[in-house]
Order: sequence, then C-alpha cells, then structure tokens
Amino acid sequence: MIRLYPEQLRAHLNEGLRAAYLLLGNDPLLLQESQDAIRLAAASQGFEEHHAFTLDPSTDWGSLFSLCQAMSLFASRQTLVLQLPENGPNAAMNEQLATLSELLHDDLLLIVRGNKLTKAQGNAAWYTALADRSVQVSCQTPEQAQLPRWVAARAKAQNLQLDDAANQLLCYCYEGNLLALAQALERLSLLWPDGKLTLPRVEQAVNDAAHFTPFHWVDALLMGKSKRALHILQQLRLEGSEPVILLRTLQRELLLLVNLKRQSAHTPLRALFDKHRVWQNRRPMIGDALQRLHSAQLRQAVQLLTRTEITLKQDYGQSVWAALEGLSLLLCHKALADVFIDG
Repeated sequence: MIRLYPEQLRAHLNEGLRAAYLLLGNDPLLLQESQDAIRLAAASQGFEEHHAFTLDPSTDWGSLFSLCQAMSLFASRQTLVLQLPENGPNAAMNEQLATLSELLHDDLLLIVRGNKLTKAQGNAAWYTALADRSVQVSCQTPEQAQLPRWVAARAKAQNLQLDDAANQLLCYCYEGNLLALAQALERLSLLWPDGKLTLPRVEQAVNDAAHFTPFHWVDALLMGKSKRALHILQQLRLEGSEPVILLRTLQRELLLLVNLKRQSAHTPLRALFDKHRVWQNRRPMIGDALQRLHSAQLRQAVQLLTRTEITLKQDYGQSVWAALEGLSLLLCHKALADVFIDG
C-alpha cells in the first residue's frame, strides 16, 4: 500500500488514479481537503456521480452492494465515500467491507474516511485486500515538532513569504486547530497582498485559537516545559474542559512515575517499561522525566493532586485552576516548600 501525507497527494493524483483511497486520521481539515482533491481528480477522469455513506449498525449493505454492481453502457463513473465509525469498523463491518472490496471495478472509485486504525483493524481482510491497489493518506493533526514545517509548506503553496518568528507565532496560536490556521493564512494573504508575512504583520491579525487535549498538558509536564504547560491549561480552561478529567489523566501518569522511580533502584528501566506496558513512543519522554524529577517532587505532586481532588469533590464551585497551575510549575521546576503543599 502506498502511504502519503496530504501535501504529497496532489502530485500523486497527477500520475493517475488508484482503485481506493484510505483517508485515516483525526484532522477535519486534512480529511476534507484530501477528499476534495481526490474527487476533483476523479471528475477530470469522468467520475460524475458521487455517493456517500456513514457506516453504522443500520447501514443498508444490500443497497450499497447494488450501487457497486450497477454497470451499464450508459452508466457514469462514480465515487463512493464511506465514513467509518469513530472507533473503527467492528467484526461485522469488516466482513461487509471485505465483500465490498471484491466488487470494485474501473468505473468505481472508493474513498474510506476514518480515524487511524489499530494494529488489529489494519489486519482485517478488507484492508489487506485493498493493499496492492490503494493509497493511504495520513490525516493526523501534526504534532508540535512537525507543525512549523506544515505551516511553511502551506504558506509557500499560497505564495506567502513567512519568516521564522511569524511561523512560531502561528504555531503557538493555532496548534491543534489546522482549520483556524488555514483561515488565518487566507486572512493574512488578503491583508498583505505583497505576501510578506513578518512577525509585526502577523501579530496584528492572529488570535489564540490553539486546541489541546489533557494528554498534551501531561506531555508538557513530562518534558518540563512550563510555558507550554501553562498555555495549554489556559486554552483548556477557555474551552470549558472539566478539571476532574485533567486530574484523572495526570494521576495515571504520576502514579506510574512514582512506581517506576521506586522500582528502578533495583530493576532496569527497560524491564519496568515492559512490565507496566509503557508504549514505545512514550518511553524516552518518561525516561527523561524520571531523571529530571526527584522523589520529593513526585511526593509533593501526589499530595497536591490529592488535595486538589478533595477540594473539587467537597466544593465543586471552587476553582482549582490555580492548583493545576501549581502542579504544572512543581513538575516542571523544583520542589516547593511544604507550606505551599499543605496550605
């Protein structure tokens, strides 16, 4: 199976169409723009009919199969978009998709949209059946490290000259929200027809519309990035995130750190990672956090987290965001005097 990023898709479409395209990821902008690019290329090849189905337990597979088999001398070529469920296809859907994969023909182009598949879902019969005649496009929202490159490429495609400082500001304001970022670039291109986007020019036109999850906050804490952690907290608060979800997310990671710190005195860290089933891509981050954080910091963090949770349960109306900021600073810097923990 050919695997591409969205920015590579248009050039690949110019080389010819494949039987199927799998658009997998969590970013609405990348998913929609990839689908639009495929349909546009298909239209130039005579695909005039477009059909779309959202797969769920009530899907009429009989009608869907009939649509795939409807061929005549006068039938137009058609595209078929299938939207997978949020958690991916279940076993029953996998069987139906396997049947559908056998019905593909030159006058039918299949587009499958959905979240990134698990390893087990990627081993399903329908997926492997499409492997040698399809393209998979990764539509995941770029992580912080990859975002500046994405912004630079987007600006270049719009004939905009973006300096590094302006790029950094756009990344800061729109991380996790590519739709707002793309709209900001469009707005800037109208404001500055010469296409030169310097930091002062960009500052006049942007607003902080970054979008984060509690996991972004926890990752910032593990990496010791206090400014980033506080920025994420601010955005989560503005979006109305529930503090209890942040506490639960941090609690799992914090207790893991405490256990690893204690057990690493007599057991190799690699063995502990295996024992606690720590994902490979998180091991470097957690390993660095264990080296940076002292036992006193972890003890204080557990105490402060416990106090914050009790406060939340006893007086739900009381704001605990200041305590979450305190937790952020504690885990990103040095241990605090116990008076700050004990209140």
